Amino acid sequence: MKNTIYDVEKSDELLRKAKEVIPGGIFGHYKYAIRDSGPKFFAKAQGAYFWDVDENKYIDLMCAYGPSILGYNHPEVEEAANSQSFKGNTVSLASPIMVDLATALVDMVDAADWALFGKNGGDSTSLAVMIARAATGKEKIVKINDGYHGVAPWMQDKDSPGIISSDSNHVLKVNWNDLDELQVLFEKHANEIACFISSPYDHPVSKDNELPKEGYWEGVSKLCKKHDVLLIIDDVRAGFRINLSGSNVEYGFKPDLICFGKAIANGHALSALVGTNEIKEVAEKVYFTGTQFFSAPPMAAACATLKELKKVDAANKMTEYGKKLNESLVNAAEQSGFDLIASGIPAMPYYRLDGVDTKTHFKWIDECVKRGVYMVGYHNHFVSTCHSDEDIESITDIARQAFSAL
Repeated sequence: MKNTIYDVEKSDELLRKAKEVIPGGIFGHYKYAIRDSGPKFFAKAQGAYFWDVDENKYIDLMCAYGPSILGYNHPEVEEAANSQSFKGNTVSLASPIMVDLATALVDMVDAADWALFGKNGGDSTSLAVMIARAATGKEKIVKINDGYHGVAPWMQDKDSPGIISSDSNHVLKVNWNDLDELQVLFEKHANEIACFISSPYDHPVSKDNELPKEGYWEGVSKLCKKHDVLLIIDDVRAGFRINLSGSNVEYGFKPDLICFGKAIANGHALSALVGTNEIKEVAEKVYFTGTQFFSAPPMAAACATLKELKKVDAANKMTEYGKKLNESLVNAAEQSGFDLIASGIPAMPYYRLDGVDTKTHFKWIDECVKRGVYMVGYHNHFVSTCHSDEDIESITDIARQAFSAL
């Protein structure tokens, strides 16, 4: 492949204009991915690719930070959303498609007896915590150090702008994969802990991702049952990428509540919370809602997405693809004199150059982006069902060029 360095002049000019009317120009998690030499705004997207406003084409290894599990503008998904939009979007009554989607989730997800809906993953995690507190009559939340469950005040660090210390007074933290520490914490705060919330495996930012140790989730489940603590799995990021029945099925345990988002509607704004019958009555009593929670087109998109995920055996397909991508990139790094670590699950790889400083790692990422592979330096990546073997060849060739540029 020709060694072409992209120009992003239009992106840079648009960012300057954006800063006049938007604090920072681009905010939230997209802000942290902005690099001087990289794109800032897209013009269009299709399948595994997007084009920036300078008309540069990128193989997208971020998939919009996870939502694009089937690829951008998937025909069946978009047809379902558009058809429902023609009938009605947000109306004064709920659409029957909501019942269809809840039924599909209950049929598909092993631990689901019911489902509730929101717009973002943070809606699901916040609702899950409220239900846990209502069900147990207790206040404290236990989470993993560096675990991310949205931007609600209870989740953010005490020194974050706009956050006061009392926001997280009832949040306790433990290290990932440490059953002994969790047991000590449960015993120390007996009769105070409402829930334990965690992703199915540890995928923090700027750090190697780590899978659960053998017996970890079995031990967590036993401790939660012993101390009357509800077990919440935040499957917002990994949902449908490890196992279509729920990531917990892969690791052999059953939580009380599971939070879904991101990939559930292939990019349409939707999240879901599913749970067991034991807490269904409590879930009915908790008040948590939003004006757009009943928007019907995203629910139709989710129905189509779940159907397509089953049709193509998506979790296994992405796992096998991720393995091939990781192997190819690790080999390319070795051949170029570098040691590339690929951690986490294959469908969501986190890449880190070992034995070099952080600046060099980010430089490699920048060089990949400038040549047409969209990556970020601090976050896990994502593959979709529409990434191809030809994409692996192109990604690997660009990665070699980037290694040479170092």
